Amino acid sequence: MAELAAWQLQLSESLPAWFVQAVQAHGPKDVPEAIALYAAQLLWQRGIRDQTTLAGWLDPNCYTPASPFAFGEEMHRAVTRLKAAWEQQEAIAIWGDFDADGITATSVLWEGLGQFFPQSDRLTYVIPNRLIESHGLSHGGIERLAATGVRLIVTCDTGSTNLDEIEHANRLGLDVIVTDHHTLPAQRPPVTAIINPRSLPPEHPLATLSGVAVAYKLVEALYATLPEVPTRPLNSLLDLVAIGLIADLVELRGDCRYLAQRGITQLQQNQDVATAPRPGVAMLLEFCKRTGDRPTDISFGLGPRINAISRIQGDARDGVELLTSQDESRCRQLAEATELANTRRRTLQQDLVKQVTARLSQMDLSTTSVIVLEDPQWSVGVLGLVAGQIAQEYGRPTILLSSAAPLPDAKPSPQTDSSPNPASSKASLLARGSARSVNQIDLYELVSSQQHLLTGFGGHPLAAGLSLPVDNIPLFTEGINRQLRQQSGRSGAIAPVALRVDLTVTVGELGKELFQALKMLEPCGMGNPAPNLLIRQCRFENIRQENIRDFKQRKVRYIKTEFEIADATGQFHGVWWGHYRDEIPPGWCDVVVQLDANSYRKRYEVRLMAVRPATAQALSVIAAGQEGLLDWRGQKHIPAEPENALVMRNCPTRWDDFRVWLRQARHDGTPLAIAYNPPPTADPLDTWQTLVGLAKYLSRTGQIASRAQLLKQLGIGDRPLRAGIRVLQAFGMTVTALPGGLRFAWDSTAQPSSEQSLSESQVSQAMDAFVSAVEEEQFQQRYFATVSIETIRAIATQLGSDPNPVDRPTASRESAG
Repeated sequence: MAELAAWQLQLSESLPAWFVQAVQAHGPKDVPEAIALYAAQLLWQRGIRDQTTLAGWLDPNCYTPASPFAFGEEMHRAVTRLKAAWEQQEAIAIWGDFDADGITATSVLWEGLGQFFPQSDRLTYVIPNRLIESHGLSHGGIERLAATGVRLIVTCDTGSTNLDEIEHANRLGLDVIVTDHHTLPAQRPPVTAIINPRSLPPEHPLATLSGVAVAYKLVEALYATLPEVPTRPLNSLLDLVAIGLIADLVELRGDCRYLAQRGITQLQQNQDVATAPRPGVAMLLEFCKRTGDRPTDISFGLGPRINAISRIQGDARDGVELLTSQDESRCRQLAEATELANTRRRTLQQDLVKQVTARLSQMDLSTTSVIVLEDPQWSVGVLGLVAGQIAQEYGRPTILLSSAAPLPDAKPSPQTDSSPNPASSKASLLARGSARSVNQIDLYELVSSQQHLLTGFGGHPLAAGLSLPVDNIPLFTEGINRQLRQQSGRSGAIAPVALRVDLTVTVGELGKELFQALKMLEPCGMGNPAPNLLIRQCRFENIRQENIRDFKQRKVRYIKTEFEIADATGQFHGVWWGHYRDEIPPGWCDVVVQLDANSYRKRYEVRLMAVRPATAQALSVIAAGQEGLLDWRGQKHIPAEPENALVMRNCPTRWDDFRVWLRQARHDGTPLAIAYNPPPTADPLDTWQTLVGLAKYLSRTGQIASRAQLLKQLGIGDRPLRAGIRVLQAFGMTVTALPGGLRFAWDSTAQPSSEQSLSESQVSQAMDAFVSAVEEEQFQQRYFATVSIETIRAIATQLGSDPNPVDRPTASRESAG
């Protein structure tokens, strides 16, 4: 049975008056100050703490989006090639992917590039069949496109690691432009251009774009380059961008947040089929009983339905037609088929969860770090969904595989391969599946360690798809578990993912005013989750359960439980999706809920996230501040000497640096505030020149300098300084350690002593060691500047409970590559 996760209540802080006033100025005017304070508290907790950031975060009109040409030379190359194709009237193919991000990205390019290239005549699109094909480019599909006269392929949401396929396209005379957001290969593929936000610094406003947003940026650049050609406004694509962004669960910050905000505004124009710019989207909103004005209308409504097309049917091209067609009759047909596919997906998902849970109940999970299960009867289309559920529930990365033969009605895309990977022509011997991560574990790196056992693999740190011979599964399972044990230093689960609790409220505070205040944080997603509200000492009344019904009013084997939740301050309606009434404990409870607006029933309600008996002391709520950690990174207004915290202002390079500060904070009885940022990244050779200049100056003046003075002046740590001193000594500098510091003596006419005399290669090696030490230190500082506070808290707990200094796992340039 899965271990229950702790509830972590976020530490409340006193807010500056100017900040509260600024939040109120941007918020709804009829919300009481006490309720508006909740929104201010949440924004402060999430690092939105200065006027400029706050304004741009809450109001897209106050945000300046990045230029598409911020991608640099790669975007210029892509636009130049597309302009040449337009001038020469070349045929172009879009190569997409079969999830919601890939389908919307294909749709954005289909409509956006369609302003320059006649659709179906000189523009076509290809999406692999999810049930019988893999993500990405394929040899057979490329050959078919070449045979039809295509001379340029533009990928979306795929292609970064298809090195062999891209080389094959080049041999056939096809150019390739890759737009993608998945993990980059070690070296640039042989493409005309590759536009991938992973090539940008982590803090860049474009760094977290999903596939559809990258595709949109390419179209935006082409619109800017040939402004006289398009007849359709660029912003007409933003509703598609919002759907793909939110459905793909990327971090909604920077341009991601801006595009999602603008896109949701555009999406609201699809509430009436008769007037909607996208009849297919309007019909999907009808089926899921939503209006399109909330990000949850995408994450719980449109996104799952668009994904269900390929999960059940395999062929995702119907999704592109549904999103882009103006034929209402055809859209109605496609929307009904999509709704039926989503109904089938729910049933398959629920059944598979039960099967996997039953298998796990028979296993010894105490020695299992990574869950790997295979079954020939499992549907490939829902493996990723179930793997995500199991990973969260059991606190372990989860990989689910199926060796099932393709379904009888699953047909390959006509322009892609009609068979699986050529390396595994016997489908019965090949297992395909999905992997999902948990607890900040880099899944891509983990699975890559076993790449010699795989026939196909791709993804990113949180999710991946893979294929391998069935005979290799035992070796793969053993190898990937061993790899994670070596990385983490333990077996079994790391720890269940703690449930973040943002605010404590009463039932009486639930309703329109609180909803409007919390809505200021939308769109919510990774990095900005929907607020979880804790209600203590409440009880459930009028509990009833029912199967949900499809659009034809037929019961679906998917349960929801409805109830009224009550405490001394009032009563409020709620729903618990996928759970039965007998799972609700009797008597007084503590619950975690999310407040929502049900536009179909025209009421506000809560979505139950977790429930526990109020008397269960062992399961009591844990304050996140208990670890004594406050995350002040990125703040501009940090007091010089705050009274309530010990402030760590210098970016560390190892976990033992944290140990010293944690001990001091615990000794003082105050929280430790992490308030550092990475120092400006200097070229190591510039740092070397500065060291040489300081050494010459100190030698000439006869002064001595302490290590602390040198470290501050050079902006480096002790290890690079020691490496630099060794290089100086190799060139003939004498460095003497004195009680007050270091003395440097340089005689340019003297030869180095025999002890110091080094060969040219040894001097070069010493110089390389200095450069490497500086670069490694800079990398570690970037890691500690961006690592999540959850990871810091988890490792701080280990540091606090272990009195013996140990080497803690951290990043390295080699492992990150």
